[in-house]
Amino acid sequence: MQSRNYSDNGFDPNSRNSLEKKASEDIQDKIVAAILFTCALVSVLTTFGIVVIIFQVAFEFFQEVSFADFFLDTKWTPLFATKHFGIWPLINGTFLTTAIAMAVAIPLGLSSAIYLSEYAQPKVAAILRPAVELLAGIPTVVYGYFALLFVTPLLRNFLPLEIFNALSAGLMMGIMITPTVGSISLDAIRAVPRSLREGAYALGITKLETIFKVVLPAALSGITASIILGISRAVGETMTVLIAAGQQPKLTINVAESVETMTTYMAQISGGDSPRGSLNFNTLYAVGAVLFLLTLALNIGSYFISNRFKEKYD
Repeated sequence: MQSRNYSDNGFDPNSRNSLEKKASEDIQDKIVAAILFTCALVSVLTTFGIVVIIFQVAFEFFQEVSFADFFLDTKWTPLFATKHFGIWPLINGTFLTTAIAMAVAIPLGLSSAIYLSEYAQPKVAAILRPAVELLAGIPTVVYGYFALLFVTPLLRNFLPLEIFNALSAGLMMGIMITPTVGSISLDAIRAVPRSLREGAYALGITKLETIFKVVLPAALSGITASIILGISRAVGETMTVLIAAGQQPKLTINVAESVETMTTYMAQISGGDSPRGSLNFNTLYAVGAVLFLLTLALNIGSYFISNRFKEKYD
């Protein structure tokens, strides 16, 4: 009798429940969207705040030190009695250790990606890939002390190295960055369609030729991005170079000598020896601004290169 009354009044209880459920889902979607938007906004505002503070204090630094002294001088001695503020020795140390690191990370990372994608059995690849990526989870301070206490004494049996040197630090950074290059390159290689490989095999091309003439060119976008991201990480590395490379800013390409990178100097100033607001303390932000611009340029370059060489397949 009750259901007949609902029918007579043109009211369907199932329709009402559906409307209430839909309204509840809409509210939940809006709540989740608001939470995600807030998280994204916090990230953007945090980044914006960091950039503003860095360049605000860097501007105060350049009120006392000219751009000519900063970018044209070849000596960096802001903590000495005779002060020089030439940034190039720090940039030189950063690029020198980064070049050594990438000379190690690119062949190792790319070779491991090729093996895991093209040669390794699925069960073997399932074991080896997490093992390789485990290197990325080791604290960088461990790499630094390993370079100082093991790699440097070992290399000094064959090469005339200083106790603190760019070579040991660069080699350890290369091992540390290998998982970054290898993992992203592996994903890029696996994204190449199987049909390209089969087409190459149908033409009588060997597997090795297929890899170097078909697969790697097709995956060039991802491989290039992995290399640039590896460079960005090497440029921003702190503890490994702080422990193993030393703190002597030099304009040199001799890997056997001690050098100082931008991040090493920033860690040195952050120790608290320089009073806040002093010229020495403000050099921290000036160097940080240069480091920020370098990494930003690398990331932008990675984005444009990835889009330039990106291949799309159906």
